[in-house]
Amino acid sequence: MSLILAMLAQVGPFTTTGAPEPLRPPQGRRDGAAAPAAPPTPAPTQRSRLEYCLDSATNTPVDAIDDAETWRDAVQGSALAEPNLCLGSAHARLEHWDEAEAAFLIGRDMAAENDRELRAKLGAMAGNAALALGGWERALAPLDMALADAKVASDLKLTGEVQIDRARALVALKREAEASDALIEARTSAADNGLAWLLSATLSRRQGKLAPAQAQIATAAELAPRDPEVGLEAGVIAMLAGNEAAARKSWQSAIATAPASEAAATAKGYLAQLGEAPQSKP
Repeated sequence: MSLILAMLAQVGPFTTTGAPEPLRPPQGRRDGAAAPAAPPTPAPTQRSRLEYCLDSATNTPVDAIDDAETWRDAVQGSALAEPNLCLGSAHARLEHWDEAEAAFLIGRDMAAENDRELRAKLGAMAGNAALALGGWERALAPLDMALADAKVASDLKLTGEVQIDRARALVALKREAEASDALIEARTSAADNGLAWLLSATLSRRQGKLAPAQAQIATAAELAPRDPEVGLEAGVIAMLAGNEAAARKSWQSAIATAPASEAAATAKGYLAQLGEAPQSKP
């Protein structure tokens, strides 16, 4: 039993090396299939060129790259922000993280000084791309700029999302006190964001603060009841608190919720190490 407890002390969503959730979650095809004919220049009542380009970045990213580069080459100044947003989104869709990061940073720098919301989003997306590459230190600069812009724009939701990404980078850099402060603001600014509470629970548990961890994971479970990572973390916290029955139940819920997920595979491993549940006495 001591082996699994020692191992559990270090696991959790902060250890994930894959790409973070993007601000605009990618959907649809990833094969660069042929796009439909380019839309005409939109009238004021039609969708903007950015909307068309972002849709293309989601569904036909190779074509979106061509469109965004053509668009970018035809404009100057602050008008460069939007084509670079689309270009970065298309590269991110293809997991070309270096190219995505560069495009987002250029877009952020070219965006109008008073368009703080756009600057915040582009900075956050550049930070996301750096995180996807494991560039924890490099991600902090655009994320810090995004945080400042989001606050000036009074965008609480984006403030919370940026602080979540900052916390991930700070934990990877072993700056846990700063990560804790970032998550406090994330929970305040975006109290309905289940990931903020999940990461808070994970960090509290790693710091040996089981009571706060239990309260935080309970909130995460209310906000994201079908997230297998929440069930996985709830089981870890319960196990470390000495409640094996609750741990088993949480891990079983992670498996039932998303049986093909990495969280489910990890939960199965923990359950296998525990063996059969003890039989209750008659």
